[in-house]
Amino acid sequence: MLVELKNGETYNGHLVSCDNWMNINLREVICTSRDGDKFWRMPECYIRGSTIKYLRIPDEIIDMVKEEVVAKGRGRGGLQQQKQQKGRGMGGAGRVHESIQNKKKRQVSGEDPLPVIL
Repeated sequence: MLVELKNGETYNGHLVSCDNWMNINLREVICTSRDGDKFWRMPECYIRGSTIKYLRIPDEIIDMVKEEVVAKGRGRGGLQQQKQQKGRGMGGAGRVHESIQNKKKRQVSGEDPLPVIL
């Protein structure tokens, strides 16, 4: 992948890791100066995320990642996890519904004399 920094330098190498702040570790790196007239070869390098201007990732890598996501079943957790996590404020509805069902069962069995109001 190619990484261009805000100061104009470019780094071309193999991505080893990337964290939440976009700090990147590359291996087998070729660094090009801002002017494009000087080159350095390095076995590895670390790039701070806040200095990055842009990244260029080859199309075949992006296609490979897309195929992996489809193969895993819609990303992290698959469909089952998406059904469980409905979003903010939706968790209470299931518990309320469950308590009403339990109350109905108690009324039918004669344990709860109070009426159910829906």
